[in-house]
Amino acid sequence: MARGARGGTKAARRPEVRLPELTGYDGEGLEPDGDYDGLEFAAADLSGADGAGASFMDCALRGCVLDGARLHHARVLDCVLADVRGVGTNLADSTLRDVEVTDPRLGGVQLHGAVLERVLISGGKIDYLNLRGARLRDVVFTGCVLVEPDFGGARLERVEFTDCAVRGADFSGATLTDVDLRGAAPLEITRGLQNMSGAVISTAQLLDLAPTLAAALGIRVEG
Repeated sequence: MARGARGGTKAARRPEVRLPELTGYDGEGLEPDGDYDGLEFAAADLSGADGAGASFMDCALRGCVLDGARLHHARVLDCVLADVRGVGTNLADSTLRDVEVTDPRLGGVQLHGAVLERVLISGGKIDYLNLRGARLRDVVFTGCVLVEPDFGGARLERVEFTDCAVRGADFSGATLTDVDLRGAAPLEITRGLQNMSGAVISTAQLLDLAPTLAAALGIRVEG
């Protein structure tokens, strides 16, 4: 549900995931193009699993290990991911819709070319999140730490950053509409400041970004 807009910026619509009674998953690994419906993956080790093109609907993944899991072109709909961890998880060109992610510990997640709609990422830390060329609509990052996230060439619409740290972000070639960055502290943007039209930041953030902004615009500051 969308919250009230702040200062004319349209608020993101958050997911409202209501899972049915789930069945415990007792399989091993994943299958390409598999169909997973109404299942709970509890502390499953999915390291290196090949679930390319798989569909997850009304599922919960809790405490799962996703090191090197291959989930490109997957569809993740009406799902909860809690305390998942892993390095090099491949979700490129996937679709995530009405998904809640809580307290992840992830590194090098590949989401380039993916579509994220009504996604909430709450708590945890994600290093080197690759969202190049992705489409994000109604996405909220709250209470989390993002280290060197890459939004290069992505399209962001109604995206909020609340009580989270954003370090070394790349917005090169990105298109932003109603992107609220006021809740990010610190907010560090290393590339793509010239592409920030459509975002809203606070006065304090503007002052912090001034040296980088001046450099991006070729302004020399002396004295």
